[in-house]
Amino acid sequence: MPRRKLLSFAAVGSVPRRELLGFVTVGFFAYAADLALFTYLRGPAALDPLTAKALSFAAGCTVAYAGNALGTYRGRGGSPWRQYAVFLAVNVAGALVQLLCLTVSHYGLGLTSQRADTVSGAGIGMALATLLRFWGTRTLVFRNEGRVGPWTG
Repeated sequence: MPRRKLLSFAAVGSVPRRELLGFVTVGFFAYAADLALFTYLRGPAALDPLTAKALSFAAGCTVAYAGNALGTYRGRGGSPWRQYAVFLAVNVAGALVQLLCLTVSHYGLGLTSQRADTVSGAGIGMALATLLRFWGTRTLVFRNEGRVGPWTG
């Protein structure tokens, strides 16, 4: 049985450019929705930070799912409820990757400055989480049974 690569930087070249561009564009809009709602909920709505982040995260995930389902991965069948549930799970896993990077940096390595937290959580953590989200969205959420190559699910 051939050995499968789950995630490889070299394999990105085999991903159709349209798919990669669509995923990144949708992610940008989802991030913008998350940030805007979080800012509103923390400011004028005066919600506590965890409630505000939970609600903005759910909104960002919904925007990302809709954009990918109606755009990037349009036409890949499946139950929308199943797809959304798996999509949400993949995004929660991505958020946990970001938190893990921040935790290791801040508490494990003792890098406690605001800059170190930003680099580890929003830089390195976001990059790793984005790779996980792309792989998960492509292989677990919007599966394409006929796809071949290193990014198969």
